[in-house]
Amino acid sequence: MADKPTDTTGNPPVANVSAAPSFRAGGPAPISRAIWYTAPGVVEIRSNPLESVSTGHALVRTAFSGISRGTERLVMSGTIGRQEWERMRAPMQEGAFPFPVKYGYCATGTVEEGPTELRGRTVFCLHPHQDCFIAPVEMLAPVPDKVPARRATLAANMETALNAIWDSGASAGDRIVVVGAGVIGLLVAYLAARLPGADVSVVDVAPDRRGIVEAFGARFVTADAAPADAPRDADVVFHTSVSAAGLNTAIDCAGMEATVVELSWYGDRDVPARLGGAFHSRRLRLQSSQVGQVSPSRRPRWSYRRRLEKALALLADPALDALVADEISFDDAPTALPRLLGPGAAGLAPVIRY
Repeated sequence: MADKPTDTTGNPPVANVSAAPSFRAGGPAPISRAIWYTAPGVVEIRSNPLESVSTGHALVRTAFSGISRGTERLVMSGTIGRQEWERMRAPMQEGAFPFPVKYGYCATGTVEEGPTELRGRTVFCLHPHQDCFIAPVEMLAPVPDKVPARRATLAANMETALNAIWDSGASAGDRIVVVGAGVIGLLVAYLAARLPGADVSVVDVAPDRRGIVEAFGARFVTADAAPADAPRDADVVFHTSVSAAGLNTAIDCAGMEATVVELSWYGDRDVPARLGGAFHSRRLRLQSSQVGQVSPSRRPRWSYRRRLEKALALLADPALDALVADEISFDDAPTALPRLLGPGAAGLAPVIRY
C-alpha cells in the first residue's frame, strides 16, 4: 500500500481523495476521532471529517478495538526498523513510520450505512483505533452470533496462532511446548491442546498465567522450574516471548529433528540464539512464522478471507474472554496507552472501549 500524504503542520493527514468517496452533498461531513502515535511514548486523539459512503463501502461505528501489545509497543517507541516500514504498514494506516502514524488492526463495530445485508451487523475490520470509519465492504468480516464484539478483537491474533499451527506441522499425539504465555502464545496453546492426544506445555515466568493455561487444557511450567519438570524432547516448540532467553529455552526443549517455530518479532533488535551445543547434532529446524502470508501448506486452498472467517469462528469459546480482561476507554487512551505499552509493562491484550 502506498503512503498516504502527511500534513507537515502536525495536523492529521488528509484523506486520499482519489481513492475515497466524495463528501455528502448538502450537509456537514461527520467527524471521526482516531488515536495517533505522534512521538516516542506520545499518544494523541485527533479529529478528521469522514467522507460519504459510496457503493462498495460501509460506515462502521466502532464498539471495541484490540491493542497488539508487542507490535504497538514498537510503534509507540519508534523502534520499527526503517527496512520494515513498508512491510509493517497496517491495511488502513494513515501517516508513516516512525511518526505521526495512525495504527491498529483489530476493530469491531456495527455497520450503520452500507449494503442492506450488512446494516446492523457486527463486523471485524483490520482498521486503526478510531470511533467510526468508512471501509470497503470486502474488508468487513461479519462476526458470528456466538462471538461477542469484545472477544472478536482477538481475530487477528487467532489468525496468527492458526497460521503458526499450520507452519509447524503439529499433529495429533504430538508433545508440544509453547514458550511465552502472552496472547499469541496462549492462543497457540489453546489450538494445540485441541489436537487429539496432544501433550501441551506452556513455559513462562509469570505464575499468574497458570489458571488460563490450565483452563485451555495445557500444563503450565514456570521458566525457572527444576530441570526434571521442564519440558524436553518436544516434537514441536513455539516461541513467543520476544526474548533471547525464551528463544534459547525453546531450542533446549526441542527433541531430535524437531521444529522450533519463532513467532516473536523484535523490531530492529539483534537477538542471540544458541546455535552451538546440540543444535546441529539434534538436526533442529528453526522456522519463522508470520501472519502476512498464508502458510505454504494451506496457500493453494486458503484465501486470507477464509482464514479470517475461520479465526472468528474459533473465538466462540467463552474461556477466551480471559485474554481480553483489561479495558480502557477511548478518551483515556492518551494517558493509558503509554503506561500499558511502556517498557516492562505486563498484561495481556487490552481493549479500547468506545
